[in-house]
Amino acid sequence: MEVRIRLQKAGKKANKRYNYRIVAISRESARQSRTLEILGHYDPSKKPASIFIKKENLDKWLKNGAQMSETVRSLVKKQK
Repeated sequence: MEVRIRLQKAGKKANKRYNYRIVAISRESARQSRTLEILGHYDPSKKPASIFIKKENLDKWLKNGAQMSETVRSLVKKQK
């Protein structure tokens, strides 16, 4: 099973104020399907945008062969 670290949409649709979870999920799974682990969150509606990532858990998944999406990779760089 290939694991991908990517964003999962959450939040309110009515106001178009979405939040995103940073999750470890199977590569074949749909965006809103069951996740393996929640690794953090990203809220672009706040000024400045709020980014929280559990670094230890992220490193654990990367050591086990998970790959980050381009968006998550840029968020990790911004957090540092």
